[in-house]
Amino acid sequence: MTLARRLAPEASAVRAQFRSALGCFPTGVAVLATGGSAASAMTANSFTSVSLDPPLVLVCVRVDAVFHASMEQSGAYSVNVLSSSQRELARHFADPARHLAGGEFAAGNWLAGAHTGVPLLDEAHAWMECALEQTYDGGDHSIFVGSVLGFAADPSQQPLVFYAGGYRDLADNQPSGQH
Repeated sequence: MTLARRLAPEASAVRAQFRSALGCFPTGVAVLATGGSAASAMTANSFTSVSLDPPLVLVCVRVDAVFHASMEQSGAYSVNVLSSSQRELARHFADPARHLAGGEFAAGNWLAGAHTGVPLLDEAHAWMECALEQTYDGGDHSIFVGSVLGFAADPSQQPLVFYAGGYRDLADNQPSGQH
């Protein structure tokens, strides 16, 4: 028996506790999308900026997710930051059953990105069109770093936030001071 198998029950409890601790950090919610013959999308909250010059962002995708293979095949992706009015889109793209019903992009209004053709969510709070630059091993996830080729934002919308295992709205979207 391997060490990993002997620790499995305890490791499972540790994973659950770790997930709970991570849930104490509020994050934004985005829909990632790839295009072409590998067209796919998924809801994610593992997204962050890496660099302003050059503009780079990263997303983390579980290695056994359908989207993972699509990302590797496509070589380009979009990050569509959701507004508080788009909870149903977040739920739709988090539901694995949408693949079975042929409804991958049935929800939302999509545009083709000018640089790569990846799907962009027309009514997103913000979107970024990215070319895949690097992939790094991140345990049970891959870390995909993308070069931002185009972007748009609508700061008048309220962002959708994920906190403690659920979607939330911000009570006040005003900055609380300079940073």
